Amino acid sequence: MTVLRFHVEGIVQGVGFRPFVYRTAAELGLDGWVANVNGHVEGEVAGGRRAIDEFAARLRTEAPALARVRRVRLTGGPPQHAYGRGFQVRRSAPGGADAAAREIPPDAAICATCLAELRNPRDRRHRYPFINCTDCGPRATIIEDLPYDRIRTTMRCFPLCADCAAEYADPADRRFHAEPVACPACGPRLAWEGLRGEEALRAGVKAVDGGGIIALKGLGGYQLVCDAGDPVAVAELRRRKHRPAKPFAVMVRDLGTAARVARIGAAEERALASPTRPVVLLARRRRNGPDPLAREVHPGLTRVGLFLPTTGLHHLLLDELARPLVVTSGNLTDEPIAVDDAEARRVLADIADGFLVHDRPIRSRYDDSVVQFAGRTRITVRRARGLAPTPLPLAVDTPVAGAGAQLKHTFTLAADGRAHLGPHTGDLADLATHDAFLASYEHLKRLTGIEPTVLAHDLHPRYLSTQWARAQPLRRIPVQHHHAHVAACAAEHGVHGPFLGVAYDGLGLGDDGTLWGGEILVADLSGYRRVGRFATAPLPGGDAAVRHPSRTALGQLFGGETLGAPRPYPWLTRPFTERLDPAEFATVRAMVAKGVNCPRASSAGRLFDTVAALLGLCDRAGYEGEAAVLLEAAAGAEHAVPLADRVVRAQGLWVYDPTPTITDLLERRLDGEPVARLAAAFHLTLAIVTAELVARAVAEGAPRTVCLGGGCFVNRRLLTEVKRRLHAQGLRVLVGGQVPVGDGGISYGQAAVAAARLAGER
Repeated sequence: MTVLRFHVEGIVQGVGFRPFVYRTAAELGLDGWVANVNGHVEGEVAGGRRAIDEFAARLRTEAPALARVRRVRLTGGPPQHAYGRGFQVRRSAPGGADAAAREIPPDAAICATCLAELRNPRDRRHRYPFINCTDCGPRATIIEDLPYDRIRTTMRCFPLCADCAAEYADPADRRFHAEPVACPACGPRLAWEGLRGEEALRAGVKAVDGGGIIALKGLGGYQLVCDAGDPVAVAELRRRKHRPAKPFAVMVRDLGTAARVARIGAAEERALASPTRPVVLLARRRRNGPDPLAREVHPGLTRVGLFLPTTGLHHLLLDELARPLVVTSGNLTDEPIAVDDAEARRVLADIADGFLVHDRPIRSRYDDSVVQFAGRTRITVRRARGLAPTPLPLAVDTPVAGAGAQLKHTFTLAADGRAHLGPHTGDLADLATHDAFLASYEHLKRLTGIEPTVLAHDLHPRYLSTQWARAQPLRRIPVQHHHAHVAACAAEHGVHGPFLGVAYDGLGLGDDGTLWGGEILVADLSGYRRVGRFATAPLPGGDAAVRHPSRTALGQLFGGETLGAPRPYPWLTRPFTERLDPAEFATVRAMVAKGVNCPRASSAGRLFDTVAALLGLCDRAGYEGEAAVLLEAAAGAEHAVPLADRVVRAQGLWVYDPTPTITDLLERRLDGEPVARLAAAFHLTLAIVTAELVARAVAEGAPRTVCLGGGCFVNRRLLTEVKRRLHAQGLRVLVGGQVPVGDGGISYGQAAVAAARLAGER
């Protein structure tokens, strides 16, 4: 008989891994034991060597669907088990000889088997909102510590009844060691004011059915819910939430309902139905009859964010109401999603007409993830529930952290070849969001066991993430914003050598002290050099220009860096300037002429704002990026002739001067060309310019692998056009798939840069 210890690393706790090990050992006639130890799985196995080898192979290849096995090690040593009594699941242990970073399982949407039980009148969990098993249910949102056992989750306050305890202890049951297991007799309960259980659910359903707005306690925080087909309810939600224009996500009952609302491809269908259940941005179907969604759900846009129910409670609501529901974050705009019951009652009191809650505490705040597809290319817009904190590959040995950016904030903890990208928190300028970041950082640090010795941060001194990083007693590595964008893409795809980076976003501080945003970089993970850029233009009012595209347009028209190209004739700009408030126009033009509070920026994002304003699509943005979103929506699938463009050599760089583009746009608009065609022409022109900038860099010896990064590449039309033209040059083109392409991926890029620089020092 051979006796060996085994040690398994990865996402192996909270995913049914110990039951899987038990069943595998029993099938192979092996003796021994298995336990959760620290954040990993350890055990001992005894039997014939051939059976043990097959056992080890199955651990790698046949693990449960939610598991992610990173490493399996077999070692010798003195037996720690009296053999002859079969295989056992031992009590978990907090310690362990291995110090590798621990991996935390994300929440998983309700599985098909649990959903069938939920709807089965003969099942004892019929209509129980908190049904789950080893294949589904809450994980990251309830874990307080590792190893993962019920006593170290927020389920510890719900002692198991006899029936649930029997399932939990039965190796043949799919709830064997399912830590959140519960039933109506022993688990969490619904409440609506003084009502409980089914009565509470009926009260919530009645409120929504009557045109009301309810606050629903979900997996990772509170959600606001109303009838997505009721224009009055949706408009009222906008008013109360102070969210005038940003589109709402819509939850639908099943894929069939989703297909009646939007056009769904194979990749999008897989994402919608996956255990991660992200919000998927989809093109709306053209309708001849009544629209199931109110226009106020996504005003002015041709795309909508849909997702399927994540919990039994969501399914019960949709079964009863039989209509799509707006399901959006339970917060005021720009604040973090509410998780604490008392906090939710305070924050949401003026928004919700009632609260459908339960008594299971939420330990960690996780908003909904958002993804979309450009053809077969997946783009992660927001990485949160279901995706985070699943680790991503990263070549890192020294424990490092990335502090992230200011908007769409995330942080990253990295060690042992893995990076744990924390959940989306939002805009750090909000005090509550900043506090949420600090709490989430400390909690994930404790769960993973990663204690960073190096902290990477942005160059911008006014970012609160930078200020926080500078206050920490750690070695600090500053990382330029756009280098972090393209490094995130490169690191995700395992690119370690030199590459060509295209970084298009709103604003980021360059290493020369100016604002960047339309950059071509020759880079590797440790450094970069700038080889191309967009021409600069003033931003009247500084940061305020981000919410005022008309001001950005005035800065471009009257102060843009022309590099020798003539400015548009005054009569071309008159249709735009005459619709502006005369006093504001005069003030802004004077600011530009005198250079007062007008920092210059080479920003692709601000150029989108300029064109949206010139075409009359958006003068004042209700949310960050609205002008660009409306411009993409206006372009649709319209075919167009490109606008004029100009790429010149200036100060040792290839520079795109948009003056001819803007002049051509204004002339064609004055000649009556439709807005949609001009919006499409601008996207096409920007793709042509990008291909030219890249071609010039490659001709001078730049690498032929191109990494795309920055929030502008959330734009599907731009991304598709750019990729097509770069592929035509025979270039390898990469874009982030698991890491957000916008500022939500900055922290991962910062960690990748810091890790590469540390490796270069050895």
